[in-house]
Amino acid sequence: MSYAFPLGGMPSLDDDPAKNGAHFTESYALIPAGTMRDITASLLPGWVDTRCWILARPLSGFAETFAQYAVEVGLNGGSDTPEPNRNAEAVLFIADGIMELIVAGQTHILMAGGYAYIPPHTRWTLRNAGDDPLRFHWIRRQYVHAHGYDAPMPYITSDYDTPISWMSETKDWGTSRFVDQTDLRHDMHVNIVTFTKGGRIPFAETHVMEHGLYVLQGTARYLLNERWVDVGPGDFMWLRAFCPQACVATSNEPFRYLLYKDVHRHPDLTL
Repeated sequence: MSYAFPLGGMPSLDDDPAKNGAHFTESYALIPAGTMRDITASLLPGWVDTRCWILARPLSGFAETFAQYAVEVGLNGGSDTPEPNRNAEAVLFIADGIMELIVAGQTHILMAGGYAYIPPHTRWTLRNAGDDPLRFHWIRRQYVHAHGYDAPMPYITSDYDTPISWMSETKDWGTSRFVDQTDLRHDMHVNIVTFTKGGRIPFAETHVMEHGLYVLQGTARYLLNERWVDVGPGDFMWLRAFCPQACVATSNEPFRYLLYKDVHRHPDLTL
């Protein structure tokens, strides 16, 4: 399997900047792969030979519950102090390269398709353990504790070891669920959703979960509120809670995206 990641570089100067499809509204945003160029990358304190594209962050009128990065680490790069917020949890998903991840004293070697959940208040370090750049997706969230439940434990797995759970009565729309969906210790899920050619969400979903969607493979027509858009590898979508969404896969290869959503907590009654 292959996993999209920002290419960086610079587009052709002959391209029309207004035609890249970027769209930002109060209920959704589409950040196309073509916007993730060298000049839009960020550097991070505590990281060596690393750049990233910050695709979502808590912001008035934008993401409320999470931040999402696409991180590129050069040879021998990485961090001994990657997370500045002790109450932040993380999901890492490797797109390319080899990662040495040490979590709570345990060393793990992860390659493309690797998945790691890191709880809050957990010591971890990361470095590029290969001869090529390491590229991974990083989702950060301020953990919301629930009375009577401890935070989850660290968890390491991979896309290859996680079966697709197909929707009832269909084999064209399914989800690779990396953690137990009924485990109330978790306040977020990061899954991979897969559609085969022609697969679709057959109604306009609207629900309390906020979404971040990064397209890993394939193409589709995606409904964002009232607008259908064409999306493909490397495109990112943010959907506010209750924003209507639907999907029709259009490529011969599977259409797959990395999906964030907040789960298993009462809505905060303060604004």
